[in-house]
Amino acid sequence: MVKGGIDMTLAEQSILDSVKKVIGMDPSYTAFDEDVIMHINTAFSKLFQLGVGPKEFPFAIESNADTWGSFLGSRTHINMVKTFVCMSVRLIFDPPPTSFGIAAVQTELKEMEWRLKIMDDTTHQNYDPYVL
Repeated sequence: MVKGGIDMTLAEQSILDSVKKVIGMDPSYTAFDEDVIMHINTAFSKLFQLGVGPKEFPFAIESNADTWGSFLGSRTHINMVKTFVCMSVRLIFDPPPTSFGIAAVQTELKEMEWRLKIMDDTTHQNYDPYVL
């Protein structure tokens, strides 16, 4: 279901469980949750420094009860934020085995940082780049 430009099923997904799934870990396996949460919160700190997400305080999760919607609220670029957080965690927690793979992920993360910043700036100005 899409509400206000946001896929509500995605917005209601657990941040921790979805990141664990993307990095190849069964969401029910909890042995590394503390480590993964720390890396997720590092990615959220980077987003806060870029000006993306809640403006009042740096967002952080504590458990699998925290959802993507709780981070972005009504902003519509939830998929790019999710990809950014997942790639950031994967690069720290389980990096690619080659320097070429690491460089590719780092390059993609840098581009996403730029795009997220631009998208968040235009969102806060009530600007829709898709409407002429």
